[in-house]
Amino acid sequence: MISNAVKTQQDDETHGDKRDVAEIFRDRMALLLAQKGFNLSQFAKSIGIDRSALSQFLAPGSTRLPRAETLCAIARTCGVSLDWLMGLIARDSLDSETVEMLEIQRVNHESGRRILSVWHKEAMGYKIRYVPSELPDLLRTEAVRKFEFNLKNPDERESREQQAKDQLTYSRLPETDMEVCMPVQRLEQFASGQGMWNGLSAEVRREQLMHMATLIDELYPTFRLFLYDGREVYSAPYTLFGPLRAALYVGDMFLVVNSKGHIRALTAHFDHLIRVARFGPDRVAGKVVGLAKTL
Repeated sequence: MISNAVKTQQDDETHGDKRDVAEIFRDRMALLLAQKGFNLSQFAKSIGIDRSALSQFLAPGSTRLPRAETLCAIARTCGVSLDWLMGLIARDSLDSETVEMLEIQRVNHESGRRILSVWHKEAMGYKIRYVPSELPDLLRTEAVRKFEFNLKNPDERESREQQAKDQLTYSRLPETDMEVCMPVQRLEQFASGQGMWNGLSAEVRREQLMHMATLIDELYPTFRLFLYDGREVYSAPYTLFGPLRAALYVGDMFLVVNSKGHIRALTAHFDHLIRVARFGPDRVAGKVVGLAKTL
């Protein structure tokens, strides 16, 4: 049997180790907060916990540590390794400890809608930057959605409709800041009924373009659409949720980028699309109306 004295010594060592780890964790969290320029509320929101819980972890002398999933969320959001966060790596440089993280989220339409809704809420207050795969979701009419997705299933039709409503509601919030870039050739192709829109009536196309022009004017400046020349520059579809994450759309899955370096690279790519845009937000509605008049 272990004597009481030995047991007490082991307990003291265990508590001491936990205090040491907790102290290192608090120090490194303070460094991350300073580096990101976040207050406690912003940081807690970015990792999906309550501000009060974060305050308890960071209270001087506290031995409490977050659960594993929260530690992973911190590491993913800040682009650091768990080893560095928990003090297992003692280097001074954050840059040497950053990790490139890529997740795969397999989705159907309903689960994808829910995930996107959560990501938009988490990024509230940050700039959302979006390169659509076709037309921007929130600008589509019901008739165009039904044609594009061949929506015969009532449940899927309702889900698509709800997604469009969710995005439109989000875009109308005063704190929203959303930028969208797409090639001008896609609009021209839509207007002429080519490609995937072959067989869509001219009347439905005209109604879609006028609907789009109306929303572009209504939502400005919280929603800004840029049209670039697809012959000069290319982009895969993706969304930047502020500095928190980027999601590349590849059909039935999202490739979710969490590392700071990759998010910066995608942000720089989006900045380039804006710089080379042929039509900025002040001219896009006019371009769209002009296409509608050709029908």
